[in-house]
Amino acid sequence: MAVPQIDLKEKVRGLPHGPGVYLMKDRFGQILYVGKAKDLKKRVSTYFQASRKFSMEQPKIAAMLSLVCDFEILEVRSEAEALLLEGRLIKQNKPRYNTDFTDDKRFLLVRVDVQSPIPRFRLVRTKKDQQSRYFGPFAYANLLRTTLSEMQKRFGILQGNTNPSTVKDGRFRLYQDARAEIYGHPNEMTLDEYRGRVEQACQFLQGKSREWLKELEIEMEESAQNLDFEKAAELRDLCQALRRTISPTRKFKHVPNPKDDLVENLAGLRQVLDLPGIPRHMECFDISHISGSFVVASMVHFRDGAPDKNQYRRYKIKSFIGNDDYKAMCEVVGRRYLRLHNEKKPFPDLVVIDGGIGQVNAALEAFNKLRLPRPRLVGLAKKQEAIVFPGNRPDLLLPRRDPSLKLLQRLRDEAHRFAKDFNVSIRRKRIRDSVLDDLPGVGPVRRQRLLLHFKSLAKLRKATEENLRQVEGIGPSLAKELLEFLRNI
Repeated sequence: MAVPQIDLKEKVRGLPHGPGVYLMKDRFGQILYVGKAKDLKKRVSTYFQASRKFSMEQPKIAAMLSLVCDFEILEVRSEAEALLLEGRLIKQNKPRYNTDFTDDKRFLLVRVDVQSPIPRFRLVRTKKDQQSRYFGPFAYANLLRTTLSEMQKRFGILQGNTNPSTVKDGRFRLYQDARAEIYGHPNEMTLDEYRGRVEQACQFLQGKSREWLKELEIEMEESAQNLDFEKAAELRDLCQALRRTISPTRKFKHVPNPKDDLVENLAGLRQVLDLPGIPRHMECFDISHISGSFVVASMVHFRDGAPDKNQYRRYKIKSFIGNDDYKAMCEVVGRRYLRLHNEKKPFPDLVVIDGGIGQVNAALEAFNKLRLPRPRLVGLAKKQEAIVFPGNRPDLLLPRRDPSLKLLQRLRDEAHRFAKDFNVSIRRKRIRDSVLDDLPGVGPVRRQRLLLHFKSLAKLRKATEENLRQVEGIGPSLAKELLEFLRNI
């Protein structure tokens, strides 16, 4: 087994950092074990580390590893897809070393009994009839229940635990208790009015949820700016639950090879952009600020069409103060590729700029100013999702469902998310620090003790005089001064 083990270690070094499923095989090619991973390279490498004492801690895995001669991976787009694909492959192949997924009880579906005059939304494990509408399967049961509860509040739909009653004039009453007041929707309506709600909720489950998520994100930002971090945290958790529940996942009926889809999309991108080769390595830049304040930038890196988060970079603007997207773009592009040039590292096959011709020209200026070799460069303008080229080449408008455009949008959206998260973290830190700097009689040491004790500014503002005096260095007199100050901010 020594020679295959060395070969397997070499194979592990070439694995991607991203979600997927791995299949352990014996010398006959039979699948011994199927597992999922958030990061394929990190997860699979743990099996071949000499320091792992499998014989003592996990004898079953040790026995399996003695038979492993090869492995295969299947890359997917998310952890949820990895979980679904893992279950499908285990049910299909029945590997001898897997114990989970022996039945279909792992995943939930949402069933809408549209044949009923008053459709309800129920959680089920299997499809039992052809008349109902089904959504799923969903990988995260707890998040799905949270999402369905929020949908009930937003859309005014009914779950399976309700018993509506008919009233006069062909109308009916949803609830016989206080839930109608809690949810804030009319409690009496016609069947057509209620079916309109049902259709909205079904569209949401099909993935048409961006407007609601944007509203929640705006509310979360406002809560954070008002220093109501507890509410902001609740809204953040809700947004994460909604995203993970309703993010599109493919239903794996047969063993797919998601890598084929990415290769096809990359080949299509090569063709539409007239690139010399398939763009295996792509980088995208985005600038984020609030009215010219807290200006930051992000750079994300995709390898073979998937995020390579080890290559992500975040930048604070250093060359100027103020609001100038073009100068900021020129600075960060120059910093990125000057460093790669100095370190003799390869440039990406394609550089994508979040923005139009102004941002693209700013990036082009960075290469020209520093006399750096320029990789292929395009912009992606948000308004019409037009692909913008430097020089006189006209913009390219692809169909909205074109896989090549979708790939660029995923790259651009990831850069935007990464920049926005960095911006939010800086704003929160500066808001907190600026308030604490003004605390009377509190220097750096006491300020640090207050933060360690109360954990957040929101909790500090709710503190009583007795709470403040529990912190080392805060006596009765100072506690009173602090209390008065905190009540007035």
